[in-house]
Amino acid sequence: MMKQSIWISFDLGVRGDYEGLYQWLDSKGAIECGDNFAFFKYESSGDIIENLKNEIEESIEINKKTRIYIIYRNGVDAKMKGRFIFGTRKAAPWTGYAEHQEFIEEEEG
Repeated sequence: MMKQSIWISFDLGVRGDYEGLYQWLDSKGAIECGDNFAFFKYESSGDIIENLKNEIEESIEINKKTRIYIIYRNGVDAKMKGRFIFGTRKAAPWTGYAEHQEFIEEEEG
């Protein structure tokens, strides 16, 4: 068994099973890191992604609005990795706020 640092970001939607997730996070000794963001040490053998996914699935009600993203250090090359274990990426609320200049090259006709 190996203990690994995990950061978890979650959005369960308006009617999500926050109580179940909070109970699970509390059982892991998770610490709060901002709105819907937590850190904990996870003890696991085997595929950490599958183990986390299975354990969370057994603890909370998952629906189509459930989005859970984890950040962890890959055991193979020790690089930081991140991925959704439930749900997918959606458009960022800040999309369109920055000015992007389009450079058009003009030439004499």
